[in-house]
Amino acid sequence: MEKKKIKIFRAGRESLEEAVRLVQSTEEKMKEKSWFVAESLEEFDRWMRKDQGWLYVAKDCSSGQLAGMFFVVLPGMEEENLGYDIGMQGRQLYECAIMDTVVVLPEYRGMHLQYEMMQTAERKLRKEGYRYLLCTVHPENKFSRENVKRQGYKKMLTKEKYGGFLRDIWMKEL
Repeated sequence: MEKKKIKIFRAGRESLEEAVRLVQSTEEKMKEKSWFVAESLEEFDRWMRKDQGWLYVAKDCSSGQLAGMFFVVLPGMEEENLGYDIGMQGRQLYECAIMDTVVVLPEYRGMHLQYEMMQTAERKLRKEGYRYLLCTVHPENKFSRENVKRQGYKKMLTKEKYGGFLRDIWMKEL
């Protein structure tokens, strides 16, 4: 199998529709529908328009195709901040970044793109002064669970999120 050259970078709103098509395609193909709750284009765009959302993409340099996408939410005091779920208050909430949505197309899996996109975002978040990275993982999603554990996240608690779906909330302190 030929090794594909992939470029990972932060993209602007002009890449959002293509990234959301990846999300929708992945959601449609999920065997366990409760494992993945996709955001809408409007929701991603809302965060980006408020400068509270960062989109990272992994692009295949040969074909120009998006191989994956990763979205970070910088929620501040907004109710979507997972910091509230684990008892954070005040200044801590402004130091939280939500490692929100990550999707990699099947033909690019095994190339560590989820890990690489998260690490690329983490370096930027660290420079910007964020201290707490939070994410949710379905308790039975072994792949995502192992991925965040390998990156140094610790499981904080399990609770219902996103309209009643059970999720583990994970945190990494920078």
